[in-house]
Amino acid sequence: MNRAAKPLAGLKVVELGTLIAGPFCTRIMAEFGAEVVKIESPDGGDPLRKWRKLYEGTSLWWYVQARNKKSVTANLKHPEGREFVRRLIAEADILVENFRPGVLEKLGLSWEQLKADNPGLVMVRLSGFGQTGPYKDQPGFGAVGESMGGLRYITGFPDRPPVRTGISIGDSIAALWGVIGALMALRHKEVNGGAGQVVDVALYEAVFAMMESLVPEFDVFGFIRERTGNIMPGITPSNTHTTRDGKHVTIGANGDAIFRRFMLAIGREDLANDPGLADNAGRDARRDEIYALIDTWCAAHDEDEVLRLLASAEVPSSRVYSVADMFADPQFLARDMLLSARLPDGKPFRMPGVMPRLSDTPGSSEWIGPVLGEHTDATLAALGYLAADISRLHEDGAV
Repeated sequence: MNRAAKPLAGLKVVELGTLIAGPFCTRIMAEFGAEVVKIESPDGGDPLRKWRKLYEGTSLWWYVQARNKKSVTANLKHPEGREFVRRLIAEADILVENFRPGVLEKLGLSWEQLKADNPGLVMVRLSGFGQTGPYKDQPGFGAVGESMGGLRYITGFPDRPPVRTGISIGDSIAALWGVIGALMALRHKEVNGGAGQVVDVALYEAVFAMMESLVPEFDVFGFIRERTGNIMPGITPSNTHTTRDGKHVTIGANGDAIFRRFMLAIGREDLANDPGLADNAGRDARRDEIYALIDTWCAAHDEDEVLRLLASAEVPSSRVYSVADMFADPQFLARDMLLSARLPDGKPFRMPGVMPRLSDTPGSSEWIGPVLGEHTDATLAALGYLAADISRLHEDGAV
């Protein structure tokens, strides 16, 4: 697809971020056509370049997280490096940054200064605790946001300490809120004639916003939701069960009609026709009984048979997928959720597909994460720097 036809084509985005929250926010923008210029330190760049599994010295995660972006180096401790960045931001529609509050202000890149240069700028600020409040100056990674936002307290089993999800979900949720906020701010400019503004995303608030009915249940009833393992509290049955061959299957049969079909499929006509189990309240009151019988049934059958019987009865269910399962699954393949690309040496590899799916103007991956500083000189030249100036900036350590 022609990049110019993408929904964010024409938008200029500057990224002053590292690792997860800020870079994931701009990755989404880049996938949908925005020109994203990622500012990196000349001294090694984004630490994500060296995180997790490395191929020829570079993180495979980096190649995904920085796809479609331009890498520009700038030394923010050097006055000419800061001036270069400030000139870039003056021409941008969006700035995304995830420094600790106060860092940009010390560098002479405060909102007030940037807004004076560019009144229409939308500045997305991602931080642990937000730009205000008594905690604003504290460092706060995703793990802290997940803990303070309530997610970790309710994750795990009641007889064990809280656990984390297998990914940095707090950072990623915050990134999504950053994208949403930026697009809302742009919409305000376009429709209401408004000026630029700050989108202030705190990691703990990003997680807290996902906590469903946690707040009103406590406020009205004094109810504190606790860890409940794999079940959905108050919604029965929805759980993960182990099959005879040691596999794990998630079954969501909490709809009234679905529950009846499920019971008929496993030969429990008595429970299918039990008026006490005809609605969720009745089932939840007897959830230990229901989960015990589902556990017993699953333990008597292999995974393939369980999934086949449940599919025939139209009961929502799934194996708990490993990445190997994803690579072999026809649904993932049919919807292009495993994109083919090549590493710098030509080795083919797979990347996750682009979300969300737009029917007429879909996003895409056009190139993998770039080499550090790959686009520095071209970006300087586009701002009017002469070749001699560019050489001097490199020599002086400004870029």
